[in-house]
Amino acid sequence: MRMRQRKVSTKASDDDENNEKFTATNYLPKNFSPSLKKIFVLCLVTRMINSLLVQTYFNPDEHWQALEVGHRIAFGYGHLTWEWKKGIRTYLHPVLFAALYKVLAFSLLDTPWFMTRAPRLLQSLFSAIGDLYLYKFSQVLFGNHVAKWALFAQLVNWFMLFCITRTLANSMETVLTLVSLYYWPSLRRPSGSVSSGSRKLALAAAALACAIRPTSAITWVYVALLELYLTCDKLKFILLEAVPIGGLVLGLTSLLDRLMYGSWVLVPLNFLKFNFLSSGGDYYGTHAWHWYITQGFTAMLFTFIPFSISGIIMSKQWKLSGLIAWVLGIYSLIGHKEFRFVLPVLPIALMFAGFALAKMRGSDPLESKMKENLGSNINCFTKVRLSMFFLLVTNLPMALYMNMVHQRGTEDVMNYLSVEAANNKVESILFLMPCHATPYYSTLHRNLPMRFLDCTPSEEKGILDESDQFLMDPVGFATEYAKNWSSPSHIVLFDSQEKQLKEFLVSHNFHEIKRFFHAHFKVDRELQASVTVYAYQGQ
Repeated sequence: MRMRQRKVSTKASDDDENNEKFTATNYLPKNFSPSLKKIFVLCLVTRMINSLLVQTYFNPDEHWQALEVGHRIAFGYGHLTWEWKKGIRTYLHPVLFAALYKVLAFSLLDTPWFMTRAPRLLQSLFSAIGDLYLYKFSQVLFGNHVAKWALFAQLVNWFMLFCITRTLANSMETVLTLVSLYYWPSLRRPSGSVSSGSRKLALAAAALACAIRPTSAITWVYVALLELYLTCDKLKFILLEAVPIGGLVLGLTSLLDRLMYGSWVLVPLNFLKFNFLSSGGDYYGTHAWHWYITQGFTAMLFTFIPFSISGIIMSKQWKLSGLIAWVLGIYSLIGHKEFRFVLPVLPIALMFAGFALAKMRGSDPLESKMKENLGSNINCFTKVRLSMFFLLVTNLPMALYMNMVHQRGTEDVMNYLSVEAANNKVESILFLMPCHATPYYSTLHRNLPMRFLDCTPSEEKGILDESDQFLMDPVGFATEYAKNWSSPSHIVLFDSQEKQLKEFLVSHNFHEIKRFFHAHFKVDRELQASVTVYAYQGQ
């Protein structure tokens, strides 16, 4: 139901009309809040710069489950990992990058620089949309003043700067989550300020998030149950909205997957069977049940933790704080845990941090000007500036280090090889390193023979894959492998294995031609300080 609006002497823009319709602080002048267009431009420019600063390797899925698949669709070559053979991945996300690659090829811009930068620049566009919707959602719940501080927290948090412009399905899931949350009537205050089509948009965005990442259903089960409890038209919500919209999205994604796989594949069902019913995800390691609370999510929030906790308590928005608790709780029951899995609820926690920062300054700038106690105003202003300084100096250096220094060698080596391949200096490549440790054809962009060590989960327990066999005995594995190989022109490996394989490499006429810094400290395995390229020199 539309709310009655006061008449104003100036003509309102569409964005301003939308703001007045949904914002609880309608008494403010319309020109007090920056237009949504300016907010979006700020977010877009920030995320584009953010994406250009990302020069490190975080998670294999960024390349192997998105860009590599998109490259195969666009150019006809690229590696499909075992997940695609089991049908537990949808093509909905990779086709976005396939379309981008087609545009680059048509424009003759499929050069090494554009092939590595363009996908993250595209993701920066989606990320900026997510930032905008976080601002709008905060504005709906708390007003313009809190919305600005929520956006500040979103743009400054180190993990958002580290992860949101990467081409992970989790990044797109996070964007769709923010879009959907904005439209859910049950999460708004007051709920009567929502248009009739709002819930349909919320359901559509939620369904797309589930199509891309089936585990996103964890979030939407909570929100849907909340909506079902609060809404008066329960049957309409289930039968005329949730079922048709969910069915439509599932049907369209199934048609896309039918076209790409060549047969009917129900990805959500296969995903459920592998990751939950058979605990297939545990193959990649498990963590203690409390990992998200004691390490994962706390590291992501970092120095925003006290502000987020304070904001949760002061705002009394228990439905949203309950969503964070629900998601962390359910994911804690799953053995295999990763930072990126809970990325979609990080912006909500940051919004609460923005609430706490806003309350330090006062409920609203206009109220602060009207206060008579000047000393109190100065004291509040000092607290805000100190808090801003504290958050900036703790988050920005961390973001820069993680984006530009830590684990950059595996990206640098493929960027180097792509240029060498473009100049016809590379014939074939062997990666003697843990599987999926580098980007692949999507960065090389040359249809050359390449070989990496396989790590497909075995049907039988206790059977080591090639990657594990190599790490246990690098010399023995390489010696046995070389008996039947067609000698590659280049070999890529970490310095930790290089020390053991030095004699093997020299005996087979390979010599070091390039070395790239990788990391200052170890992550999962022994320290991998650098990545080395060896080239075959002939007899």
